[in-house]
This record gives sequence, C-alpha cells and structure tokens, in this order.
Amino acid sequence: MADLNDNNPIDTDKAAKEELVPSKLDQVDLSQKSVLSFLTCGSVDDGKSTLIGRLLYDSHLVAEDQLASLKKDSKAHGTQHGEIDLALLVDGLQAEREQGITIDVAYRYFSTLKRKFIVADTPGHEQYTRNMATGASTCDIAVILVDARKGIITQTKRHSCIVSMLGIKTVVLAINKMDLVEYGEDKFNSIVADYIEFADKLDIEQIHPIPISALNGENVTTQSDKMSWYEGPALLAFLEECEVPNTSVNSPLRYPVQWVNRPDLNFRGFSGTLAGGELSVGDDIVVLPSGKEASIKQVVTQDGELKTAIAGQSVTITLSDEIDISRGDVIAHKTDRPEIAQQIEASLIWMSEDDLQIGRAYQLKAGHQTVIATVSRVDHKIDVNTLNKEDADQLSTNDVGVCELQLSRPIVFDAYEKNTETGNFILVDRLTNATLAAGLIKGADRRADNVHWQHMTVDKATRARQKGQKPCCLWFTGLSGSGKSTIANMLENKLHLGGQHTYLLDGDNVRHGLNRDLSFSDDDRTENIRRVAEAAKLMVDAGLIVMVSFISPFKADRRLARSLFDDDEFIEIFVDTPLDVCEQRDIKGLYAKARAGEIKNFTGIDSAYEEPEAAEIVLKGAEQPVEDLVDEVVSILRGEHII
Repeated sequence: MADLNDNNPIDTDKAAKEELVPSKLDQVDLSQKSVLSFLTCGSVDDGKSTLIGRLLYDSHLVAEDQLASLKKDSKAHGTQHGEIDLALLVDGLQAEREQGITIDVAYRYFSTLKRKFIVADTPGHEQYTRNMATGASTCDIAVILVDARKGIITQTKRHSCIVSMLGIKTVVLAINKMDLVEYGEDKFNSIVADYIEFADKLDIEQIHPIPISALNGENVTTQSDKMSWYEGPALLAFLEECEVPNTSVNSPLRYPVQWVNRPDLNFRGFSGTLAGGELSVGDDIVVLPSGKEASIKQVVTQDGELKTAIAGQSVTITLSDEIDISRGDVIAHKTDRPEIAQQIEASLIWMSEDDLQIGRAYQLKAGHQTVIATVSRVDHKIDVNTLNKEDADQLSTNDVGVCELQLSRPIVFDAYEKNTETGNFILVDRLTNATLAAGLIKGADRRADNVHWQHMTVDKATRARQKGQKPCCLWFTGLSGSGKSTIANMLENKLHLGGQHTYLLDGDNVRHGLNRDLSFSDDDRTENIRRVAEAAKLMVDAGLIVMVSFISPFKADRRLARSLFDDDEFIEIFVDTPLDVCEQRDIKGLYAKARAGEIKNFTGIDSAYEEPEAAEIVLKGAEQPVEDLVDEVVSILRGEHII
C-alpha cells in the first residue's frame, strides 16, 4: 500500500482496509455484464478528470504502482499542493500535464459488480469542442459537469447542444464543487432550473441533476451526509442502474458491406457489421443502391454458422443468387429500405480551423461509402446560447449549422434520428486527409424533390453511335505557357478534319462568359474548375469529344472533375513544361508582372501548382514539336478506340 498523505481528502482509512482490486470482481464473469458508455464534458476546470479519477479510485481499480506514480506526479504536476491529484489518473500525456490542460479524448474502462463502463473524458477548452463531439458519438449517456460557483455557461450550452444533436437522450447534470458553495440546496436548485429552461428546446428526454464534490467524493460513489436534502442516488449508483435501450436492434435491417470475402473459388461472402435490426437465413433482401434482390443463404462467423444475427454483430453472409455487390453497398429487407439521394440536408459540426467554403470539393465518408461532396448552401447556423437559427453563408471552428450538400453520386442512408450508424458522415480534406466536420443527415434535400435527372429517349450512347466515336473528356493541365491551349487547339483541328465531333473549352475563353464573375483566388479557382467540369460533362453526354484546357492547379479540383465522369471517359493530359521555359514563352508578360507583384495568386509564382501523380498522358512540352505531341495523343486515342 502506498503511503498516502494524511491531509489528503481521500478516505485513506477505507483504502487501507480494502484491496485496491477486490477479489469479488475477480469472481464475476465480466462478459455477462452489460456495458455503459458515458461521456464527461464541461468547461475548463469543472473537474471532469477529477471525477473520473474518483470513480476509479473509489471503485478500487488503482493498483499500487499506479498510486506510487500518481503520488510522484501529483507533487510535480498536480493542483492539490502536493497532495494526491486524482485528475492525473486520466490526464494521459506528459506534454498535456506540463501545460495544465487535457487536449484529447481519454477513454477509460472500469467495472463494478453490476456493470462495465467505458468513459470518455473530453477537453473543456472551446477550441477542442471537436474532440468532445468525437467522444460523444459513441456514448449512451452524457455527464455534463457544471461548476456550482459559475452555474450554466456558454460551454455548458454548447456541449448540451452537441449532445442533443448526436442523439444522446439521457443527461446527468453533475453540479460539481458543491463544497465551495457550502453544499447549498438553493444554489443547486437555481442551477437546475436554469438548465432545464435552456434544455427545453433540445431533444433530451431525461435530465438527472446530482449535486457532487468530486474532490471530496461526495455523492460520487456513495451518498453524501453533507447534502441530506438530496434524496436521489449517488452518481455511480445511477450509472449502474440506468437503462439505455438498444434502439439499433429494434430498427430496420441495415447491413453495410465492408468487403467481399473470396478466400477461394468455392466461397463468395459479404462481410460487415450490422448497423441496425437483424437478419436471418431465408430473409428476402435488397442490395442498394443497385436494387438487386436475393435471399440470405448463410450467416457465418468465426465460431460457426448462425440462424440469426443482430445489430452490433460482425458476420459474413452468403446469398441465394450471384449478384454484384461492392464495398459500400447496403443490404436491407425488401419491404423496409433506406433512402438513396445525391442531394442531402445535414447538420454539420464544423471542426476545422479553416472556414467551410461553399462550392469547394470535400470528400464525404459515410460508413464504407466515399463520394465527393460540395456544400451548396448553408441554411442556417445555431446560436448555442439561445438555440436560435441565424442566417449564415459559412461555418467557422465549433460552429453548428444546417447545410445542403451536392454529392458526386447517390449514397444510401437513413436520417440520423432513425439510425445513428447509417445517418452520420465526416467531411475530409482531400489533400491533407484531415477531418473537417462531423455530419448528421436530416434527409434528402427537400428542394431536390422536384428536380430529377430526366432520362431521354436519345441518350449518350445513341448520340455517340450517330457520331461514330466514343465521347470523352480530354483534360489538359499545366502551367501557363506550357503549351496546353496550343496542343489542344491543334488536336481539335486534326480530329475535326478526321470527321470527329469535338469542342474545346479554353480557360481564357470561358472566363469571358460563364466564369467572368470569378477572380483568381484559390476559392474562385475551385469554382472555375467545378463549373467547367459540369459543362464538359454535359458535352460528353451530347456524344462529343471535349477538350478542356485549364491550368487547374489543384489535385483536389481535378479529382472532382474526374469524379463526374465514368471511369473510361476522363483522360488527364499533363503538359509537363519547366517553369523557366514557360516564362520564356510568356508573350503576355504575365510572369514578369507576377514577379513584380503586379499580379497576385499567379500559378507557379505565388500560388502553387500541384503536378498530377497518375495522369493518363504526360507530354513533355519543351522536348518535342507540337505536331509530334498531337500525334502522340491521337495515337493513344486510337489505341483506346475513342476514334
């Protein structure tokens, strides 16, 4: 037993009489106990880490070596004047301790005789609200701490708003540091009344206020005799007894396919984790978005076959019929299908330090589905203090808002309130792979209900047959002066003389009309490419071979353009010409003006050009005559049976 400081408020006599890990727990089959995941959140210094440390300590789950280390760390980094600081049981990283803050989500696991617990301790600082949202996404209930001296503050409201958005229906309002307000009942009642008034606008079904002192252990694991006016359970007792319904089991079948399982030629299964409902051998199912139907033949696990699997189980299934299924497809019962849409409305919790940009291409990941997404409109953002809706055209760090998103292709989903697993997504920066936002789908964009793609009698294939060619987009990219437009112009002339039907979209020409309202900022360059890519898509649908000659300096924007076309319809042509050669060819004098500071955001000078990594065609613009480069492209087009 570690030599604890006698002045520490921890009950050392009790600790000395009991083992740190009681033998009773060793005798319990932990696998048979239910698991409760809960979140602790609040503002800075509200006592979240101390509370979790108290739960661990009073549950006798702190071993002797941990206590010895804790005592040492408390003297070096603690806030209790050299006495044991229970918060350090949770604060994980040395750098965090030295700064005196917790900046990540710390997950802890402990167990009592009645239940197993997973607890997420989240940061209190406003700039780390994104971490709090991450922790809340996997929790059943939320413990929101409030400093009894301060009452309800903005961070309390922000966390409550996010908790409500993420579908957590039960909140424990833990009013901490009651020892610093002399355990006053009136103070407790006043804070509870303020919170209930605020939370009345939120989708929280149950609020359980508990007055506590995490530092002194009052009403944490046992009821406090210093607050006899409080007749409810201590925090741990509540956590042990509260019921959290497993709504996913009672929801419709949702089985996202994670991968196609082909260990040999005799077995073809589809593996994944049930996100809702249950499936049984013999069930009639539909695969979405294709709409192909079959029935369940087998439900296979590592331990053998099952008759039925329920939400949360990872299984492999086989089907009665051989049908095409890919990663990201969703299997459902034929009679109860999720939604499919290419335009969605969603709540966004914006996490990035860079503002959301309307029209910029992001990567959207929903389960095992990945598509390109642009935010077409910010409907409103939410004032976390009043919960009122405010007009907005962008979202900044920690903002919560409702947006409309346009996707590169339809996705399969449910509204988040119906199924949290199939109703959530993240937005990712396609260049850095950084997570920018968490999204909760509200449904298909209602504005799109009356806007549908009309399938015409004369379609792309019919137009292509008439022209005797395979329509495609030849996307020329390279620095200004690399020779893109010259090559594209000569190529179109040669194809035209050969009887092909073509059109050339040139960067300068398009900026005289369609894109005349756009500048050369990074944001407007992105919109420039988005518009021309959509125009090129329509021309390919018309059966044309369309050439696009744009600098298009950003990889992400070129990937967006590619995503609009079928796999064999987009050919990226990188005109690879050194910068010094481009400057020598500069008949407009643009490079000279850019170097003199007269032109801002000029690609190659003060704005980056990101070279393609896997262009279908690379032309060395400084090494061969233009005629030879054009012939090289024509030869490739013939080899691909485009002409």
